[in-house]
Amino acid sequence: MTDRIPPVLRPEHPSPRSLAGLVDEFGLDYQGPLDIEITGVTLSTGDLHPGDLYVGVPGQHSHGAEHAIAARDGGAVAIMTDAAGLEFAQSSGLPVILVDSPRAALGEISAWVYRTREEPPLLFGITGTNGKTSVAYLLEAVLKQLGLVTGLSSTAERHIGDVSITSKLTTPEASELHALLARMREAAVRAVVVEVSAQALSRHRVDGIVFDVAGFTNLSHDHLDDYGTMEQYFEAKLALFDPDYARRGVVSLDSEWGEKVVERSRIPVTTVSATPGRDAEWTVTVTEEHPAYTEFVLTGPEGRSLRTRVPLIGWHMAANAALAIVMLVEAGFELEAIAHALEGHGGIDAYLPGRTERVSGDTGPSVYVDFGHSSDAFERTLTALRRFTTGKVIMLFGVSGDRDQTKRPGMARVAAELADVVIVTDHHPRFENPDTIRATLVEAAREAAPDKPLYEIADPKQAIRHAVSLAEQGDTILWAGPGHQDYRDIEGVRVPYSARDEARDALREAGWDA
Repeated sequence: MTDRIPPVLRPEHPSPRSLAGLVDEFGLDYQGPLDIEITGVTLSTGDLHPGDLYVGVPGQHSHGAEHAIAARDGGAVAIMTDAAGLEFAQSSGLPVILVDSPRAALGEISAWVYRTREEPPLLFGITGTNGKTSVAYLLEAVLKQLGLVTGLSSTAERHIGDVSITSKLTTPEASELHALLARMREAAVRAVVVEVSAQALSRHRVDGIVFDVAGFTNLSHDHLDDYGTMEQYFEAKLALFDPDYARRGVVSLDSEWGEKVVERSRIPVTTVSATPGRDAEWTVTVTEEHPAYTEFVLTGPEGRSLRTRVPLIGWHMAANAALAIVMLVEAGFELEAIAHALEGHGGIDAYLPGRTERVSGDTGPSVYVDFGHSSDAFERTLTALRRFTTGKVIMLFGVSGDRDQTKRPGMARVAAELADVVIVTDHHPRFENPDTIRATLVEAAREAAPDKPLYEIADPKQAIRHAVSLAEQGDTILWAGPGHQDYRDIEGVRVPYSARDEARDALREAGWDA
């Protein structure tokens, strides 16, 4: 067993900044000498580098400043905290910077330390409930096809050019994000795509960054354990469409919340939609659907249009690709140049880990692993798969423990209504009782479709094998939840586990291609 926590990417050649300069730049209160230099910023003693400014923030159960002495012993040269952490910080004997809210100050201070506002790359930020990661990967893919060196920060991975590591959070802490941008600058990255979660906006993780273009995908039931109501969740997302965070925006009108973003946005926005009848400036028309791709036409103002394909299934993936393309147009790229770049590759040349990712071969059932975590995501993916399935659609899924419980019945209902067979299994139980989680899902699924086959199999290893045993040529299996992730979170321990590898093993054991 292992924690499997990915490393924080930092600049390899940091440029020192004086503590005196930091205090002067922001007019900060301080105690102790200022004649020292800092080369980095961190919230974690586990990520300390010699020369760091250690930031102690209040937590749910303790205060980060309680680790001030450990931070000093690990190489920190100064501490930044609030009044509640002052006494702990003073015990380290290091210079102390005092602010009202260290988390709120973290972004701007990290930007100054890492110099990320000096000649920044082209910056794209994407928010929404579903589709953020897909848009991010598609946007990065088109940027590469246009010849740019790119960077990516997504739920799945962080990219610096051709270097890739697994992500820990959808959007990293502000200190980590600015360190990542500084590392990207060293690698001559010219355009960066950042997936921006609601929590990132609420918790100041993208402070100190102004995106050239912000994108909005949609809003559906999720994260109400954090935000309480859909309106509060919406307000968190809406914050990206403010001059403090972005210069221009592109908004999808494929969910009812898109119009509300347009109405409330404080930056100029343009609109795009794949839904007939929506009054969008850019429209998406799907022209061909295939198990390996979706072809579409994007039509914009003044009759401009682009025909291309995305190597994914479903109208929603065409909509995601269109959003990415319009974001590029808003950033100043010519539509004709984008079309020319895509023509040379037969469409958008992208690989999206764990996003309706096919893991099966040419014979046997089609098996897809997907990261879907909401009823809306389930509905879109199941509907898309149904179009190419001549036999049964078998749905295998679990949900995350210690997360929004209110969305679970809806997810189970959609699975039961749209699939022919449902298998409920475990995913990330975390500290929650997995038996209780499954019981909720089974009850909702049975209520929605009492006559359909339903199986409860706790162990995912056995669940996918049972799914394969039920499947024949022409059937489709959708395993929703794990997606790209290479672990399961069980009582706080990240146990190595790959649904993609498990599904391939199950197919081979049954004599099918993988």
